[in-house]
Amino acid sequence: MNKTIRHTAVICLLLVLALLVRATWVQAYEARALADDKHNRRNVMARYAQPLGDIIVAGSPVTGSRKTASGDLAYARTYTDGPLYAPVTGYSSQAYDSTQLEGIYSGVLDGTDSRLKSPLDAIMGERTAPGDVLTTIDPAVQEAGYRALGGKKGAAVAIDPVTGRVLAVVSTPSYDPTEISGTTDGDAWKRLTEDAEKPMVNRALRQPLPPGSTFKLVVAAAALEDGLYGSVDERTDSPDPYTLPTTTTVLRNENTAAPCENATIRTALAYSCNTVFAKMADDLGQDKVRAMAEKFGFDDATQEMPVRASESVYPSGMDRAQTALTGIGQFDVTATPLQMAMVSAALAHDGLLAAPHMVSKVVDASGDTIQSYPDGDTRRIVSSSTAEQLRSAMVTVVEDGTGTNARIDGAEVGGKTGTAQHGVDNVNTPYAWFTSYAKDSSTGKEVAVAVVVEDSGAARSEVSGNGLAAPIAQKMMTAALQ
Repeated sequence: MNKTIRHTAVICLLLVLALLVRATWVQAYEARALADDKHNRRNVMARYAQPLGDIIVAGSPVTGSRKTASGDLAYARTYTDGPLYAPVTGYSSQAYDSTQLEGIYSGVLDGTDSRLKSPLDAIMGERTAPGDVLTTIDPAVQEAGYRALGGKKGAAVAIDPVTGRVLAVVSTPSYDPTEISGTTDGDAWKRLTEDAEKPMVNRALRQPLPPGSTFKLVVAAAALEDGLYGSVDERTDSPDPYTLPTTTTVLRNENTAAPCENATIRTALAYSCNTVFAKMADDLGQDKVRAMAEKFGFDDATQEMPVRASESVYPSGMDRAQTALTGIGQFDVTATPLQMAMVSAALAHDGLLAAPHMVSKVVDASGDTIQSYPDGDTRRIVSSSTAEQLRSAMVTVVEDGTGTNARIDGAEVGGKTGTAQHGVDNVNTPYAWFTSYAKDSSTGKEVAVAVVVEDSGAARSEVSGNGLAAPIAQKMMTAALQ
């Protein structure tokens, strides 16, 4: 054999060895990554090769699957009352992946979750029948909130204070996930994602906003727990008007005729006295207010139910004037409706906060539970005495104060209104808030609700928590107590 042939043979052998090494590497070390790659078309084909499992509300599916007319994706996702339940389900799209419950439980819903497989399925590598996700949502409460918000831009959350079960997650304007479930829905996707009203944003869980005067409940809780004041009926040290510390800026109350000077916490909540709670926050100091806010759930970037909620924030590194402004839910304080519902829920439940969750269990095709979420997983936020006193003051807000539109005949209802500044120097329409709870002693039913209305189209002078948000909360609470 001549030298040239030998060299060629060696090179060919090396190339074959390189190919063998590469093939072995891909099969042994990269196979899983390649199989799981989101760009792998086979995964999408497998996911939609059969009908998906369903997301269940009160025993009935709010999702479904339809046979497609052609192509290699046999089924597409459908939604019953899509805009109503979109903040709960999210979407499952052949082109744009999946979100929220659809995304979190995608393996269960498409049958690939290992918990669904029998030992024989696991050995044979067979795809199993998909499972279902059972939610805690109450359709009556969900619909009451959605209908009441109507054409307004806003959101609402309802929670059972004792169990932590989330009864409603409402966000408007909304969208129909069916519109983007296929592969030819580019126009719908573009329209939704470019819409200035942001219908695909889950405002109930994912859009923290200044909570305004609803945050005064947190400040009041801090003052009572710290011993700054012994009860909600003890007079405070609160000048009216109040000059923010170390500044010449004068803070006044919206209602200049309100009896806010040295008012009790009860009176200050009923009339929503800014001067009282700004001074109270400064007296406590930012560290004590933050500690109480964090007990309620602020500054928690890991809040899941099981959908991850955006972090509600109590800021740090403030001067005294800025700390005072946080006492009225302004400066850089932000909260989601979920967070403010948690505040009312903890006060309603004797100072105990039950972990909020909107999935009760996940089941296989036979209905057997493969994962469950416990009710009543609680932690203490404030003492029983503090919770009782603040409930009493919240009832005064509804009976005789700024929250009268939340009254429900035959039920104990407590709440707190809020109107939060929006934009530099409050040039935009303010946000209208209401957080509340209701109890029916005859049935034992209770509920906590928080509502924010970002924009109702009303004139600026007509924007108030009682005028816009409280009626929505009232309808949701009424539905929950029935």
